[in-house]
Amino acid sequence: MNLVRAELLKIRTTNTWWIFGLIALPLWALTLLVNWASSSALLGMDPNEPGLDADQAEQTRVAAEAVNVATNLYTSGQFFGVLVVLLLAAIVVTNEFFHQTATTTFLVTPRREAVVLAKLAASVVLGLIFWLVTTLLNLALVPLILNALDVGVQLGEPAVWRAIGLNALAYALWAVLGVGAGVLIRSQIGATITLSTVYVIGFLGAATVFALLTPRIGDWFGNLQVLVPPLASQLMIAGTELPGNPPRWVGAVVLIGYALLAGGLGTWITKKRDIT
Repeated sequence: MNLVRAELLKIRTTNTWWIFGLIALPLWALTLLVNWASSSALLGMDPNEPGLDADQAEQTRVAAEAVNVATNLYTSGQFFGVLVVLLLAAIVVTNEFFHQTATTTFLVTPRREAVVLAKLAASVVLGLIFWLVTTLLNLALVPLILNALDVGVQLGEPAVWRAIGLNALAYALWAVLGVGAGVLIRSQIGATITLSTVYVIGFLGAATVFALLTPRIGDWFGNLQVLVPPLASQLMIAGTELPGNPPRWVGAVVLIGYALLAGGLGTWITKKRDIT
């Protein structure tokens, strides 16, 4: 616990976390507005309109169900929120090399795996704080939006609270991924640029590829999209099972697998790598 408190102190005494927090807030607001607009458009669509095949009509019908509209809005901000947490968690590690304090840290605590575990725990706490802030904001504003859409607040639906809880798990897992990435990419600038680029372009590229090729190859190919981490974390927070998509639990398992791999690999590399 002393190591975890020390890592949290390091985070609190730097400007990075609140700068990222100030960046995260307008991104959350933008996401909420986009989700509001898309929900309004979705509720106005007719699943039976010409041009939609049977699968697309069913997907539209299910997505427009009140519980799914609500879970989408109550988890607003995840896309950019977990990116911010990913970058902050990576910086928790890369800061040691940027400020040349890694040697001192490992001399004070020779058991390197204990240091990595403390960084993982501190990053998870940081990720959950970001989740809590955005969730409280969503709980304050989304009921107003849902009433404006004539959907109802839906807070009595277990699926809504399950999605909110799984959203917390997603933030925690992305924090673990960030620590693992920070060990692999020790340059602070390099980690920030690389992770941002891979996250955003990887998400957009994967979504485009699967959207274009799934109708030609088959549903089995579309189900492989769950292997892309940003798509897996979004699948986790769906209100109900969506047609044409793997079950929610598959997204959780995939993201947990990536987190365990990143955390384990990061710990192993830290133990083996020379620290100068």
